[in-house]
Amino acid sequence: MRFSKMLALLVAVLMALALAAPVLAAEQKQEQKAPAAAPKKPSLDAWKPAFDYSKAKYKIKVSNVSHPGLMGVFAGFAIRDELWKATNGQIYFEYLPFSMLGGEVEVINQVQMGAIQGMSISSVAAPNMGPRMGLVNLPYLVDTYEKLEKFCGNEKLFKHFLEGMKHQGIIGLDVTSYGQYGWATTVPVTNMAEALKVKIRIAEAPVNKAIYKAWGFNPVAMPWPDVPTALKQGVIEGLDHTDLVCYIDKKFDVAKHYTTLNYAMGLFIWVFNEKWLDSLPADLKATFIKTVKETSAKYRAMTVKQAQEAAKDAVAKDGVTYHKLSDADYKKLRELGDAVHQEFAPKIGPEYLKEVQTFLGYTK
Repeated sequence: MRFSKMLALLVAVLMALALAAPVLAAEQKQEQKAPAAAPKKPSLDAWKPAFDYSKAKYKIKVSNVSHPGLMGVFAGFAIRDELWKATNGQIYFEYLPFSMLGGEVEVINQVQMGAIQGMSISSVAAPNMGPRMGLVNLPYLVDTYEKLEKFCGNEKLFKHFLEGMKHQGIIGLDVTSYGQYGWATTVPVTNMAEALKVKIRIAEAPVNKAIYKAWGFNPVAMPWPDVPTALKQGVIEGLDHTDLVCYIDKKFDVAKHYTTLNYAMGLFIWVFNEKWLDSLPADLKATFIKTVKETSAKYRAMTVKQAQEAAKDAVAKDGVTYHKLSDADYKKLRELGDAVHQEFAPKIGPEYLKEVQTFLGYTK
């Protein structure tokens, strides 16, 4: 009797498996037909030009690695439109942000070779091609919007800075901004003792590494695309960047604290292949330079307002708490940071650096 029950149970199980097999096979086949969707690529549909550029006499490509939500990045679309009007449709400025043409090191090499005509390169990456451009990253030198405008307004000093890549066949025309640097962290940082315990991400750039070494940190140099995952997984507990970028790029979704340092301005330097620029007819070259300069100045002013509004929204909407260090800690950062000025003086040019320091009222 017991054997008969066991036999009946076994038959029932085998029948159930036989019925389920086609369903399982179908599901497996369906899974094979529908692989995981690839990450969605950024689209420029929201920023399409409102004109037909197909018959433009001159077409150029210009790159940026960041998001047009930043006024200093969006400036490229404004340059495109203003240039189209100013040249009566002769020049089409094809602007490609979102790293669509690759990372900054890769793209600057394309500019140098003439494969593309220009880019707005970040101030942290620019010194790799022109050491003099490390000037604007030095701690507490060009550290406020007011000092930035003063520097840009000095034709002699600013021109020398913009020609920092001239030996590479690349010329700078102007700059836009993406805010003032500080620390976005997952834990509150209110003094230097707390800061030294936090794993801070910095850019893979010589001046930045030297600053944090002088300050006594052991930072994590990391490519920007790796930051979101590293922050979420606790590989890093914070990052050295501007609060404006952290707000636009949603870093405040994870890092709910921001410590104001304002030791340097984040800049995009608008650089172009000099041979290409010189190939333009004289009138178009003059119009091109004038348009880039006027638009850059306009969007630097707009960035000031955007940064103020972003800071308010970060508190109200993202729940971010802002912190300040003590006066003694800020004084210490300035004093220690002076070693970086001395270290990079030979690369920037000692006399030039001294002239800029005096002009901007730098004190350690």
